[in-house]
Amino acid sequence: MSDQPPRVFVSYSHDTDAHKHWVLTLASRLVANGVDVILDQWDLTLGSDLPRFMELGLTGADRVLAICTDPYVAKANGGRGGVAYEKMILSGQLMRDVSADRIIPVVINNTHPMPLPTFLSTRLYIDFSDETKYEARYAELIHELHGEKIKPRPPLGKNPFRVSPPPLSPVLSFGPERYVMPGIRGTVTFDFENNNGRFVVGAGDYAFPTRWSGMSQRSIYALMSTGLRCLARAVGMSEITDIGDAEAFDTSSNTRAIDLGEIVIWQNPKGYYLATKVEAIKLRSHGDPCSEVTFSYVIDQSKTGSFTT
Repeated sequence: MSDQPPRVFVSYSHDTDAHKHWVLTLASRLVANGVDVILDQWDLTLGSDLPRFMELGLTGADRVLAICTDPYVAKANGGRGGVAYEKMILSGQLMRDVSADRIIPVVINNTHPMPLPTFLSTRLYIDFSDETKYEARYAELIHELHGEKIKPRPPLGKNPFRVSPPPLSPVLSFGPERYVMPGIRGTVTFDFENNNGRFVVGAGDYAFPTRWSGMSQRSIYALMSTGLRCLARAVGMSEITDIGDAEAFDTSSNTRAIDLGEIVIWQNPKGYYLATKVEAIKLRSHGDPCSEVTFSYVIDQSKTGSFTT
């Protein structure tokens, strides 16, 4: 295992905003777990030379994640767009060393019987299609990128009748970086008994460290935390898009009891507003397997406090 962090280039097609957000979330978590990720969403600016970015990224990376969606496979096989350009570079590298394992195909949103582009068809891939197995697949990926076998070969014993089973690999334990969703909008489900009830949505100037605490199966507390200016309950609002002026609501309390379906307004020190709607609540004390809150959210990037658009 090298002292230098693994450098990884993410090759993908811009299928939809939801897919771009999925890639951004995966890349952000990899960075938090010590992987130096090259990603166009944060490494490119207006006026950047796209072919040069792809060439330098692909040739300078230790590994390449090829996110194989249906459109990605079609573009790679059909020789279209930036995916085809990246395929050309990667194919040249494969021809120089057919045994190289630099490219890791990642399958998501893929309905093809052959889920990989032709030039990668013989490669082993990791499948993120089943959301219920996301954590297991992520553990497999992070082990691979850091060169740590998730299932190491056990030592050869002297007597097959007395050999003990090899120790199980420890379960990955991720810190606060697991409780982050960097997108401008989305839906969050997390166990608020973990991480002191804290979950960060947004990133940079748009970051909001929300905090939650259990109350009942139909209500939950929204709490002020370090990194916030104020919070308020959006009284009378049933949808986030109904809110035309976030400043119209009372911000005099640091704690608000929020019922199912109600909306909380948060403001960060940069002056941006966040609206969160409580969609579901579970309580371990009431027989649920864990204590979870599910909320949808939108960040107003204009500082006007309006979520109507």
